[in-house]
Amino acid sequence: MDAVKPMTIMENSELAFQGSSLMQNSGSEEALMDQRKRKRMISNRESARRSRMRKQKHLDDLMAQVAQLSKENHQLITSINITTQQYLNVEADNSILNAQIGELSHRLQSLNEIISFLSANNGLYGDSSTFNEPADSFFNPLNMPYLNQPIMASADIFQY
Repeated sequence: MDAVKPMTIMENSELAFQGSSLMQNSGSEEALMDQRKRKRMISNRESARRSRMRKQKHLDDLMAQVAQLSKENHQLITSINITTQQYLNVEADNSILNAQIGELSHRLQSLNEIISFLSANNGLYGDSSTFNEPADSFFNPLNMPYLNQPIMASADIFQY
């Protein structure tokens, strides 16, 4: 049987040096891992800060775009309202002109009937010099009172 032999001081100190070296290596590895951990934590914080800054810039850009689009929308609405009012004014003027066309057509038809009547009855009354008398308004269609009336039409007569 082998007996356990006692260690010498030299062997004992060598063993202690190796143990402390192992502990030292293990401590430096731990410190290195802590340093890497801290570096990673700092990097993550910086990345999160940059991400928040990008997000805030994007939000600011979107808010500026909303303001610009709201302004354009307001301008378009104003332009549409002005154009609509102009359209309604033109439509009212068109209605007045159409009414005047109707009145003038009716007057023209009446005048043509009078001329046709006078032409047909020209031989009936004999001398055509009677048509030149200014006092006789029936035989002088240009001196008839309804011809001196103005043509009246307004948008008020048309109800929408």
